[in-house]
Amino acid sequence: MAADAVVSAVLEKLTSIALDEIEKEVRRVINVRREVNKLSSNFQAIKAVLEDAERQQLEKGKASVRDWLDKLKDVSYDIDNALDEWSTTIHKSELEPKVCSFVPSPSYCFNRGKLLLKTPHKIQALNERLDVIANERKRYGFKEINSEKPKRDETTPFVNVAEVKGRVEDKERIVNMLLNEGRVEEIGSEIQMISIVGIGGIGKTTLAKLAFNNEEVKSHFEQKIWVCVSDTFNEMRIAKDIVKSVMGNADKDVIEKLHKLNHTAGKMDKLMDAIEKMDKLKDVLQNLKTSIEGKKFLLVLDDVWTEQYGKWDQLKLLLSYGSQESKILVTTRKENVARTMGCSILFTLGQLSKEEGWSLFSQIAFFGRSNDDCRNLEEIGRKIANKCKGLPLALKTLGGLMRLKQNIIGWQSVLESQLWELEEAEEGLFHPLMFSYFDLPPHLRQCFSYCAIFPKDYVIEKKMLIELWMAQGFLKGTQDMEMVGENNFNDLSMRFFFQDFEMDENGGIIKCKMHDMVHDFAIFLTRGECLTMGSSSSIQHSNGRTRHFFWMMQTEKTTAIQTYIENLHTLLIESYGRNPISHIELLKLFDKLKCLRILKCSDSRINKCPKQIGKLIHLRHLDLSKNRELKKLPKAVCDLYNLLILDISGCYGLKRLPHRMGNLINLLHLRNERIALNFMPKGLEKLTGLKTLNVFVVTHKGAALSDLGNLNHLCGSLSIGGLGSVKDKREVEKAQLQNKKGITNLTLKFDLNGLPVSRANELETLEFPLGKLPSLESLTVDEIVGHTNPIVWAGPSWITPLTNLKNMVIEGCQLEHLLPLGKLPSLESLKVDSNYKVKKVGVEFLGIETSLSPSSSSVFAFPNLKSLTFNLMGEWEEWDYENRGEEDITIMPRLSSLTINCCPKLKMLPDYILQSTTLQELRIVYCPIISKRCKEDYQPFINRIPHSKVLD
Repeated sequence: MAADAVVSAVLEKLTSIALDEIEKEVRRVINVRREVNKLSSNFQAIKAVLEDAERQQLEKGKASVRDWLDKLKDVSYDIDNALDEWSTTIHKSELEPKVCSFVPSPSYCFNRGKLLLKTPHKIQALNERLDVIANERKRYGFKEINSEKPKRDETTPFVNVAEVKGRVEDKERIVNMLLNEGRVEEIGSEIQMISIVGIGGIGKTTLAKLAFNNEEVKSHFEQKIWVCVSDTFNEMRIAKDIVKSVMGNADKDVIEKLHKLNHTAGKMDKLMDAIEKMDKLKDVLQNLKTSIEGKKFLLVLDDVWTEQYGKWDQLKLLLSYGSQESKILVTTRKENVARTMGCSILFTLGQLSKEEGWSLFSQIAFFGRSNDDCRNLEEIGRKIANKCKGLPLALKTLGGLMRLKQNIIGWQSVLESQLWELEEAEEGLFHPLMFSYFDLPPHLRQCFSYCAIFPKDYVIEKKMLIELWMAQGFLKGTQDMEMVGENNFNDLSMRFFFQDFEMDENGGIIKCKMHDMVHDFAIFLTRGECLTMGSSSSIQHSNGRTRHFFWMMQTEKTTAIQTYIENLHTLLIESYGRNPISHIELLKLFDKLKCLRILKCSDSRINKCPKQIGKLIHLRHLDLSKNRELKKLPKAVCDLYNLLILDISGCYGLKRLPHRMGNLINLLHLRNERIALNFMPKGLEKLTGLKTLNVFVVTHKGAALSDLGNLNHLCGSLSIGGLGSVKDKREVEKAQLQNKKGITNLTLKFDLNGLPVSRANELETLEFPLGKLPSLESLTVDEIVGHTNPIVWAGPSWITPLTNLKNMVIEGCQLEHLLPLGKLPSLESLKVDSNYKVKKVGVEFLGIETSLSPSSSSVFAFPNLKSLTFNLMGEWEEWDYENRGEEDITIMPRLSSLTINCCPKLKMLPDYILQSTTLQELRIVYCPIISKRCKEDYQPFINRIPHSKVLD
């Protein structure tokens, strides 16, 4: 991490601690205020010259500066841990009963007093270490540097590079090589292999993508397969990727072969899941042979590093079962790799010409500038672009930096900087990355360098990354932390530190990657502080200063990481469910993880979480998700006072949450979806900062509906279960659902099965003011059984205000008449499920009055409905609306999908369905009367629908 950022974080903590409270708690010990002030003074003096020290450490022959910075970071981390431990102890004590004041009974008070007495002495010792470091700085002659800070653009944060510069001829040559079949050799000869060779950042992958997506290439090959190999040449993974890629558009013959081979019944997704779980190489390789046999395929193996022929031998032999007209395209930085793999053509990719480089650089650097600005900056801009030596990634990265420089002075400072003289950087690429890096403020340097924890080619989820930054304390400011993280991510993306963005349907970034050389640069900066194990791209040796550890657990047990974990702040474990982490192994980990802020061990087959987890007092982020066999959380989890995020989603065996959950007063996200919870404790009303609570269950002797009252920051999805146990309508009022403006998806589960009639009738007084939730887009009402119209809000007064609702599910609601849902202007999807009382669907469903006055304007019922499903409606007989012709009514003008399932008494479809011109999909299953009419009266209607399925 950047030393400046680490020091800044400690300084902030030093100025924010409550010294008066500490001195009141700690009597008869050293002068706490004096020691803290001394720490602050030393840090202030050091911070003033850190910019110069950070730059000097990168110069050749400045190893001693690097050592000095490492020692500074070590003592900074230790001070941060001590202060955090101290602060945590004091604040936790405020949650406990005040039953003693440093009296050795009970043990809680004794341990607390012992810690409060011990910490000041620890700080005094750390101060002595910092004194030595502060005195050492003087001999280096560091200077204070006032760096120009970039002014944030008002424009969109991403530059859309519309075209690739300077690769037109290269692309045509590669495409011609792929299309040129040449003479077909005798059976058993090798498939032709072509290699693109070039240094990092030269554009090998970009060129391969241009050829891969060429229209002629697409039509020439039956199968096109892209596999990112990276440093680790893993035959198992590569074979699986090839098989899954082929199956993505496999024909029936291939699927049938795989069905027989795997003895797997079901759809393609089950086959792919079976392939993913295979752990025998020979089975996967047999699948590979079956899937490509006789096919003319194009296989791209991107970023290959291994020079060991034996690693490639088995795959190459099996690939020869494909058509001899197939081609394999390899990208690599090393010519020896291409020759080892047997590539018959080596295409060496050169640098961009000066004009090509200038075109790419200026496209980004001049984005949004006036013509006059571009003319004034062109001369100096060309000089800067020339220093990138024709490397596309360097040109893009430096172009992104210069785009933020507002005037010619900023451009001149980059051109004249001594960073161009650095000799440490690989192939010259690190030079422009250095400029972008040192142009960042300290907090952004810290956020970027933290990304060195991920393996190469790792798909980074933006939301996860922001939460990791948050848990490490990197996100400061007056704004919401996640908003700060979003801004930080955008700032780094704008400078091209991230790429290969995956977008959601609204155009927002959800995932990204780092270019290999950018990743190498992050590793270069952190020098062992971030460690990845389980990949040959990992840093092989720890320097004893590892703080952030990504463990790709394959065959190793926890003993393999024991030497790295004592000072860890981050431990991310990806075991893919193959190797369960035992209770004993967790105990060994927890005994050593004294400084941990983040623990992620999702899908690790953990069946028991030790109570010793309570010792991890610094923990901010705990992810136990997808551990299906985990049946209980220890009470000690509630001692994790600093916890911001607790993820237990997908822990299907977990039925209850422990008491004292209300102690986690700093909790922001409690992710508990996909869990069969039947008990939630009291006290959750104390978690007033909570933003995520997927499932809330009202239980006897546990949480009450009114506990939701103060949780007004909740957003996203919320499912409320156990509403059948609500006895007082004032509980609904106290829940204050109308104040939870961030809720977009709401599920109401009443669970009334088995309730006596008298109890069910009490629900007639419940009323949910959902119309006051402006963000509500999806609503599910589930399992209401009992009497006709059991709830007041089944009427129009409840329906009409839901103007933004897009999706609705009504399940198990035994109403004799459907709600007037046609009034909902934004509704796009509707499902009515498991209703055994409705006999007729008519005008009440459409929300149309029985008669319209002559002055009435045009009426639309379900104006935006696209998908409609009726399921398990055993008594439903009639579906109709009689239009007398004098009414101007339009019904479901956008309906594209209709499903009717298990409605055996339904006699006919209404005219507005039969006359629909927008319907694209129709599915009718076990509706014998309707099915018969589809074969007779409704045949013209069926013929108009592109995709229809009618089953008796």
